[in-house]
Amino acid sequence: MNKKIIIQIPCLNEESTIGKVISDLKKVIPSAKIIVYDNNSTDKTIKEAKKHGVEVFLERKKGKGNVVKRMFSDTFDANIYIMLDGDNTYDTSKIKQSVDIFFKEKYDMLVAKRIHSDPSAYRRGHVLGNQMFSRFVNYIFGNDISDIFSGYRIFSKRFIKTFPQSSNEFEVEAELTIHALEQG
Repeated sequence: MNKKIIIQIPCLNEESTIGKVISDLKKVIPSAKIIVYDNNSTDKTIKEAKKHGVEVFLERKKGKGNVVKRMFSDTFDANIYIMLDGDNTYDTSKIKQSVDIFFKEKYDMLVAKRIHSDPSAYRRGHVLGNQMFSRFVNYIFGNDISDIFSGYRIFSKRFIKTFPQSSNEFEVEAELTIHALEQG
């Protein structure tokens, strides 16, 4: 099967990291279409992204949830869609392996777990809050989720076209996970 892949990168003030993220993705999956969705950055994120030869769309409504709504409503056609934050906190070196697993297992959503060694990469309380909320969701749904707020996910077309999103902010990641768990 010829895999058509679209990588969608939500960004807010990622001038210092977006270039590396784009370059790394182009090395690992050169055939993928990469699109940056900027959420009103006040730095030079847009200029930096364009310098690396990708399309950039502006989402004026503040909040990552609004950016994801825009990403999912765009009419780009692909077999899979990859959402990856532009802050360079995710290892993209194994993205091809993730895509292969996604197709082999016929998933609708695959979530990559962050493994961090630099505590300054996360807002204060983020790691603890993520652990607590992940445990709560595991308790309700009986799964083994360790990073419910991961911003690195792979989706099927069916998933993004049927996702009934209601959040406007960062809770969109939890909403994505809960929807997938509800759907089995």
